Amino acid sequence: MNQKTKKITVLVQFLISVTLLTGLDQWTKYLAVRHLKDQADIPLIPNVLYLHYLENRGAAFGLFQNQFIFFGIITVVILCAVLYVLWRMPVKRKYLLLRIICFVISAGAIGNFIDRVRLNYVVDFIYFSPINFPVFNVADIYVVVSMALFLISFLFLYKEEDFAFLSWKGNVK
Repeated sequence: MNQKTKKITVLVQFLISVTLLTGLDQWTKYLAVRHLKDQADIPLIPNVLYLHYLENRGAAFGLFQNQFIFFGIITVVILCAVLYVLWRMPVKRKYLLLRIICFVISAGAIGNFIDRVRLNYVVDFIYFSPINFPVFNVADIYVVVSMALFLISFLFLYKEEDFAFLSWKGNVK
């Protein structure tokens, strides 16, 4: 299989993975609206973890309330950056984790963006009470976990030269 065919295969994997992950996020939000809206919290682990319906018009910790255009721009920038990285990234086994991270963070960005476009807010429904953590959703989990994995892999797994493919100085293989 030539390099271009491999890259097209990665993009097809991207589309399938992101569609499935985004679908899971949207399904959980549908369930939250259907079963949690205007209802009392449901304790999953009393005094620890609850299902709690919230319509979030901002980002985590209530930042950037009602900034639809800002979130739209950020989503487009993230998706363009991910597609650029995926296209430039060599199709080698050592980059599998990085590809998965790209897939998952894209699904998170798209999942919350769909809510913003469709509802003008994001449906959040998971609440971790011991530290009064902001209410979150599956898309948020995708973003946080993928960013944590990226940071860990960037610090401990990949070396600087492993990212040479991102260079603007031509096609580094």
